[in-house]
Amino acid sequence: MLKRTVVMLMVVISLSLQGCVSGATGFKSFVDSFDGYQFLYPNGWLQVQVSDGPDVVFHDIIEQTENVSVVINPVTTGKSLKDLGDPGQVGYKLSKSAIAPPNSGREAELVNAEMREIGDKTYYLLEYAVKVGDQARHSLASVAVNRGKLYTINASTTEGRWEKMKDMLEKTVRSFSVY
Repeated sequence: MLKRTVVMLMVVISLSLQGCVSGATGFKSFVDSFDGYQFLYPNGWLQVQVSDGPDVVFHDIIEQTENVSVVINPVTTGKSLKDLGDPGQVGYKLSKSAIAPPNSGREAELVNAEMREIGDKTYYLLEYAVKVGDQARHSLASVAVNRGKLYTINASTTEGRWEKMKDMLEKTVRSFSVY
């Protein structure tokens, strides 16, 4: 009887401890303390060196078109994200300047835009349906303003893999924070 009680207690404790483990299973952390941002990205993704454009890029080692990148641009000192517009306005501007800039051969439709606040920081979460030639893609982005800079993280995959990757990409984009 005592053995059975101890075994049951051990099972309950181990299940309880599993609930305390971070929800980041299957993810690695990337921290850029110089530029002041961090996020989680899926295990099995590698950092790609780029010489021009994004501050950092990661992509899946098998599905190399699945990627996440961070772009940093200056904004007028003292401007907040809300000063740049509401989530829909900023999402539309971003679609025209970064997601599908002129002469890029891309078309982007803003599917969803929402705002969230974490502490004293405001983040806009944006979702896009993107067409690149005859290929359909899906992108999630989060934008924030901090220290006179506009930070944008973008995670993207093909439309065919969207349902499988949606939760992972959403976790990546939602984990993005600036400091």
